Amino acid sequence: MNTAHRKTLPGTQLQYFDAREAVEAIRPGAWAGLPYVARVLAENLVRRCAPATLAESLKQLIERRRDLDFPWFPARVVCHDILGQTALVDLAGLRDAIADKGGDPAKVNPVVPVQLIVDHSLAVECGGDDPDAFAKNRAIEDRRNEDRFHFIEWTKKAFENVDVIPPGNGIMHQINLEKMSPVIQVRDGVAFPDTCVGTDSHTPHVDALGVIAIGVGGLEAENVMLGRASWMRTPDIVGVELTGRPQPGITATDIVLALTEFLRKARVVGAWLEFRGEGAAALTLGDRATISNMAPEYGATAAMFFIDDNTLDYLRLTGREEAQVQLVETYAKQAGLWAGDLADAQYERTLTFDLSSVVRNMAGPSNPHARVATTDLAARGIAGAWEEVPGRMPDGAVIIAAITSCTNTSNPRNVIAAGLLARNARRLGLARKPWVKTSLAPGSKAVQLYLEEAGLTADLEALGFGVVAFACTTCNGMSGALDPAIQQEIIDRDLYATAVLSGNRNFDGRIHPYAKQAFLASPPLVVAYAIAGTIRFDIEKDVLGVADGREIRLKDLWPSDAEIDAVVQAAVKPDHFRKVYIPMFAASTDAREQVSPLYDWRPASTYIRRPPYWEGALAGERTLTGMRPLALLGDNITTDHLSPSNAILPDSAAGEYLAKMGLPEEDFNSYATHRGDHLTAQRATFANPKLFNEMVRNPDGSVRQGSLARVEPEGQVMRMWEAIETYMQRRQPLIIVAGADYGQGSSRDWAAKGVRLAGVEAIVAEGFERIHRTNLIGMGVLPLEFQPGTTRLTLGLDGTETYDVVGARTPRATLTLVIHRRDGERVEVPVTCRLDSDEEVSIYEAGGVLQRFAQDFLESETQAA
Repeated sequence: MNTAHRKTLPGTQLQYFDAREAVEAIRPGAWAGLPYVARVLAENLVRRCAPATLAESLKQLIERRRDLDFPWFPARVVCHDILGQTALVDLAGLRDAIADKGGDPAKVNPVVPVQLIVDHSLAVECGGDDPDAFAKNRAIEDRRNEDRFHFIEWTKKAFENVDVIPPGNGIMHQINLEKMSPVIQVRDGVAFPDTCVGTDSHTPHVDALGVIAIGVGGLEAENVMLGRASWMRTPDIVGVELTGRPQPGITATDIVLALTEFLRKARVVGAWLEFRGEGAAALTLGDRATISNMAPEYGATAAMFFIDDNTLDYLRLTGREEAQVQLVETYAKQAGLWAGDLADAQYERTLTFDLSSVVRNMAGPSNPHARVATTDLAARGIAGAWEEVPGRMPDGAVIIAAITSCTNTSNPRNVIAAGLLARNARRLGLARKPWVKTSLAPGSKAVQLYLEEAGLTADLEALGFGVVAFACTTCNGMSGALDPAIQQEIIDRDLYATAVLSGNRNFDGRIHPYAKQAFLASPPLVVAYAIAGTIRFDIEKDVLGVADGREIRLKDLWPSDAEIDAVVQAAVKPDHFRKVYIPMFAASTDAREQVSPLYDWRPASTYIRRPPYWEGALAGERTLTGMRPLALLGDNITTDHLSPSNAILPDSAAGEYLAKMGLPEEDFNSYATHRGDHLTAQRATFANPKLFNEMVRNPDGSVRQGSLARVEPEGQVMRMWEAIETYMQRRQPLIIVAGADYGQGSSRDWAAKGVRLAGVEAIVAEGFERIHRTNLIGMGVLPLEFQPGTTRLTLGLDGTETYDVVGARTPRATLTLVIHRRDGERVEVPVTCRLDSDEEVSIYEAGGVLQRFAQDFLESETQAA
């Protein structure tokens, strides 16, 4: 830690680093124009950067230059159990590799604090109409995940700097918002802004508190865990001016869905956003969090709000100690992070969004940015008249209605609104349709306490929205099994069945295999659709039921803003949060036990297996020559296409493997839970049934849908996994060619691990989503970008070609993609090397994050000896 610019924080005995002084020393007057993000990054540099490079690094921020990398040292890493577990499996494997080379495995530990929350493992097998749903679902979760939870418990004891929140306690992001983030950290007598990276794309949820928190892939998180800087270039910081006030009856969900559409159109992919203006200042912290949570849906890296009185009110509401609240206020005002100090901040681009323009919205049927006003559902062909036939589901049946996800359950107004709508519906004798699987899965146990305080629990339960879990469930594809009779009717009648959920993701194939499409909606709208029972319903105009001869419509059930606010004010209390979090965090930091530094791998496990990244083909050289395409893909390929997370079906490659390993079908669990075992997880690569691989076509020339590939040079079409196995046996290097926005969606490291283990050495696309690009590099896969005007279509690629990549791999260099066509023609195409920094080049050339660390660790051990 540096000593320059170190001062005493007024009114305290703490020290802090004066970034304003450091910036002004380089360019007087520059501080006033720096955005919030730049100020926090400047403090990080002043406190952590080597003195010899500090001035040059600060100039990158001051002058908005992007020609050099500078280091960022996040204060902590937060993980959910899926990617957190796989990261720790990698570290356990790294310990084995270090031990095999004669190093000390016990020295391989996270250097920065790691907080792992087990929240992604529970499936909603029992719906919210079962009063014992929570206990039953937890018992199933423990049984299915015994292998995984055994490993996670070992990591808590074996690794330094790892704290674990066990299953059944809530969602990582909501716990981060309500408890884990102090906003201002104190270590060794020094106060500084809290910053974190998280192994989930929705880590920006806590940006609402003014905390720089960004989602990274598991591999990038491993890099940070091991003490390496996260290197970056000056981010594109965009101001988003929020004007006006929301209209009556408009929820934060409506706002964020409208913003998601607006910001996607404004092309903010990769940008760091700062929401500001009168509209932002008037939003509650819960509303801000709903907006920040969906940063990946509009493509932003971060979605910041400034620290102000609303921030302090929220910290008090959620039970933070008054001394901590005072520290946040004192530090923010002294260090220039208070909202009032940022009036003159300057941005390269400023967007303006009028909150008063927002109407009641949903998103669907396939993408979070595909906003549709509820009044326009009929015009879009989504809603429409239908005739109810007793005992039969209508076409467009809503088979899943879930109040789920930290996006909305961290916002008391949204949850209370759902409870009040349920109360009004219950009073009028309305009920959910019998084919709708309903659930309430809050991201925090505090939600249950304030719903009970408000007297709304029984009303929600009466409509089937009993608490099924405190976990990330339906939004993550963990919606559980349907009633067998309902599932069979969907199959027999080939029904268009849908899901409506209060989450942030609705990609095709994600929510449930039999929900052909899914819609995002606010919690009260989720309740309304459970009553309607079909998406073919004009939710604003059609009759939901009849009470005492009176037709009941949505407007008759919707609570007023004044009522929602009054209930929130009366029912949501700091004691609820203290009651939940004080014992939870006391348990997470129990004294560690002495265990072996090497994990005792279970040979029959399908969940946890020693990783193969130092063995076989992966230990060999990547030649980038003679590569054959595994797939030709279009735009908007998501990580759900690349490595789905939902339930494993018995006729899938992974299902057949698990059956062979002796698992009963009811315990197949999800793809996500098996990512600690590469033999299972490999079989998820491109396993999404909604995939369109342009190498596989129908007789009429259209692209055939499914998890399929065409093996060359034979031209034989087969299931994707069989094609991968064939190429692996041949040791055939592979390439993937794709369109725009490749890899959007969840920060899923197996979307990179799967293709690398298949033998993919390079991916060339029109553009990459940030997190997936870094994951590819972390696995030693080379990301290449077509230059404007060139695509797989302009090149007329059909999958029969072979490919070479030629040129020196330096940051953003122009390389040559050499295409050898079947007829002997050779085509040379310039492409951009998307290794964007020297650090990324170093990681790629080593073969990946783990290989880079192993080499550096062993070198340091040798030097020390």
